[in-house]
Parts: sequence; structure tokens; C-alpha cells
Amino acid sequence: GPESGLSTGSRISAGLPNFGLRPCDARDIPQRNEMKIDYICLNMLASSEINGDVIMCEELPIFGGYCGGAEETAICDVAMTLASFVLFGADMHTDGPIHIRWGVTSSRDTLKVLAHTAVALDTNTDALLGSMYYTHAGPSTEMCYLENAAQAIVDAVTGREYIMTCASAKGVELDRVTGMEARFAGKAAQSAAGMSVFEANEILDELTMYYEPLYGTPMEGKTFQECYNMDTLRPVDDSVKIYSRAVERVRDLGLDMRF
Repeated sequence: GPESGLSTGSRISAGLPNFGLRPCDARDIPQRNEMKIDYICLNMLASSEINGDVIMCEELPIFGGYCGGAEETAICDVAMTLASFVLFGADMHTDGPIHIRWGVTSSRDTLKVLAHTAVALDTNTDALLGSMYYTHAGPSTEMCYLENAAQAIVDAVTGREYIMTCASAKGVELDRVTGMEARFAGKAAQSAAGMSVFEANEILDELTMYYEPLYGTPMEGKTFQECYNMDTLRPVDDSVKIYSRAVERVRDLGLDMRF
């Protein structure tokens, strides 16, 4: 959308009157991997600063890439988050470590990076923090919902203030994103608020053991048009059943999640 155009011109145009974005709408301005910035991003930052926009810097460090393992990726994640506020004047920051093999944020390794990064920053700053969700499975699948639940639990327990979900099917398939994944993640995060790390870890162990073995053959899911009645924009009965089944599975694992 207009929030995340790929060129300087598209971003600046999106902020003009009647082009869709208001000054109070966040501008998603990404850093480059790893710990880099370019003139395109600097131009976006300058125009947003002049306009008085809400600036949301984003970075997605690559687990298993230039950074290395979980510890090194977490250090990189913290450094890039601090740079967003200190160097680039961000109002909020969104991260989401990507697994170099699977292209997701929901793996056990990347969830570990998310957790340690959030705790380090939440303990020592008052920064507004969120995370980006990339699941392997597509919409309207139990696997996709459980991937969302796992990351939402991590975010809630480790002190993030908001979640950005969800790029289903790794965010690369046309029309394979719906609002039901966001609702599921939101409900899971609400239910996990106040939970101890030890309680969360027990649930996360069960969740990740369910969906990680399926990474080699992920559930493709359905398109938006298949998940919703296009006349009423309400989920079709089959989609509601799959959603409800996923809620029951999460509840069975110990998360008192509401529908």
C-alpha cells in the first residue's frame, strides 16, 4: 500500500493531500541488511520529518546470514533498533528476524531472537516496539494460526507494545493475506499478557513442535476471495470452522484464548 512504496517518489506522493495517507498514519521506512542505510531511505526519512509524519522504522535481520546465530542476530537487532531512534528519529520500531532457510519469523530460532531483543530493549528503554509476522503457511490453515499464536505469545510476554500481522505464505503469494490471522494473533497476545516466561515457554514448545516439522511441506491455504464472502466481506463458514479449531488447539495447550 501507500505506506510502504519502494521508491522515494511513491512515498512522498503518498503523503500528498487526497493520496491516502494522513500525517498521523505511520510511514514504514526500512533499514537495509545488515545495519545499513541508503539514500532512498534517507530521502524518505527527510520528507517524513519535514511533513511531521509518524515514522516507523523497520528492520528484518537474517538469522543464519551475515549475523550468524541467535545471539549474534539479537545483538544486531538491538543495535538496529537503537539506530532507528538515535540516528533516524523514529517514533516506533518494528523488527522481525527472518530465518535464512525458511523465510519466516515463526521458527523456534527466530522467536528466540525476538524474545531476547524485546526483553533487552523493554528493560532499558521506553521505546515503542513491535514485530512483523511472516508465517510459512497460507491463510485459513491451522498451521498459519498456530504460527501467529506463537509469535504473539512471545511479543506479549517480552514487552512489545504492538504487533504487525500477518504476511501469510511468507508474504510472497498474491491475495494470500486475510484479517483472520490478525484477529487470531491479537486474541493470542491479549490472552498471553501477564503470563510468566516459564508458562509461555511450555506453550511455545508445544506450538513449535506442531508446525516446524511441516515447514518442508507447508499448508498452502486459501486466497482472500476463498476465505470471505465477497458481497458481505464476512468469513465463509469453512474459514470460521478452521479458525475455531485452531483456537481450541491453543486452549488445549494452556492459553486461555477467546474466540
